[in-house]
Amino acid sequence: MAITLSSVGPAAVAPAPWLDPSRFWVGLEAATAGLESPLAVLELGALRFNRHDLVRRAAGKPIRVASKSIRVRGITEALLETDGYAGVLAFTLPEALWLAETVDDVVVGYPTADADAIRRLAEDPLAAARVTLMVDSVEHLDFIDACVSPNQRESLRLCLELDVSWRSPVPLGHVGVWRSPIRTAEEAAAFARVVEARAGFTLVGMMAYEAQIAGLGDRNDPSGSWSLTKRWMKRRSIAELTERRAAAVAAVRRVAELEFVNGGGTGSVESTAQDESVTEIAAGSGVLGGHLFDNYRSFHPAPAASFALSVVRKPAPSMAVILGGGWVASGPPGEDRMPRLEWPTGLHLVPREMAGEVQTPIRGEAASNLGTGDRVWLRHSKSGELSERVNEFVVVDNDRVVDRLPTYRGEGKAFL
Repeated sequence: MAITLSSVGPAAVAPAPWLDPSRFWVGLEAATAGLESPLAVLELGALRFNRHDLVRRAAGKPIRVASKSIRVRGITEALLETDGYAGVLAFTLPEALWLAETVDDVVVGYPTADADAIRRLAEDPLAAARVTLMVDSVEHLDFIDACVSPNQRESLRLCLELDVSWRSPVPLGHVGVWRSPIRTAEEAAAFARVVEARAGFTLVGMMAYEAQIAGLGDRNDPSGSWSLTKRWMKRRSIAELTERRAAAVAAVRRVAELEFVNGGGTGSVESTAQDESVTEIAAGSGVLGGHLFDNYRSFHPAPAASFALSVVRKPAPSMAVILGGGWVASGPPGEDRMPRLEWPTGLHLVPREMAGEVQTPIRGEAASNLGTGDRVWLRHSKSGELSERVNEFVVVDNDRVVDRLPTYRGEGKAFL
């Protein structure tokens, strides 16, 4: 059966059983008893809460589903059937072509150099009407034209990406991610004029992703000093990017009729929603609630996605070893990229081994009571990357299994 996310409002999400670990994790354990690990689970009540909370935070602006942070087609489709969600932000062109078979609005979030996929897009009128490519340089236009000349293809929809990283006046330097070379209103307008003058392209959108706001947790660290620095940086960056993004959008709108201006991410929904130049917000990670978002002050997503691994050995009475576990997240190496041990409580990784490819030793008071075949529950740091490790999610609702949803991997897809 297909999952349903629409029948939820503020009253329906109030109980929040995940706030009581003994209730929540024991419930998942009971619901999935007898299923073999590794086992990935989607808790439907938590997913509904996250779905609703993102819409609340977006304050009326539509949310474009960031598919890389989910990678489960059934979840994406369920979101698009609910109020507050419209369109998909894909991460590769082959993925976008696949999704566009059923989704009528797919923006590719990153430039592509996949010549075969460009040719497939160019020769398919339906896909060309549904898929929008990301560009930020004349080189991108030249590459597309070299794959298929303008007079031999459908007109292709383009989205201009504006860089909104922050150039700090203090030793922090460049804060954010290295993406587009286009930073100013003048540069954006000049590129828009180039696009408009070339055959075979239509500029329909802009994207400006503030990674330094959306992707940086600011909850208190033990000393408090780094958290204060991050909050200071976010305030300064929001003020700067709001002014610069608005100017760039206005300049491009004088050149082309834009259908959308995309901004934000799960971690910056509130501030992005207040930017009048932005018409929609990209979000996906907050739907599944990876544990990186435990480190944000302004919102608290529920642990909708988790996974269980089995204990296979006891090298010492006070230890246990689980099979697998090295599902480490992308990004700067650090303990925050490790999977988080959730249940039983009181477990921790062994520093000299951490999470391993085939085994992960764990210590803690609860480890003494774990035996062969017992399960340990974990959460991935990033949301969508868990989907690359398993073929399906078991869907649990009210402490019982109600469905199974294949991941991209489970559908035989490995886009990136």
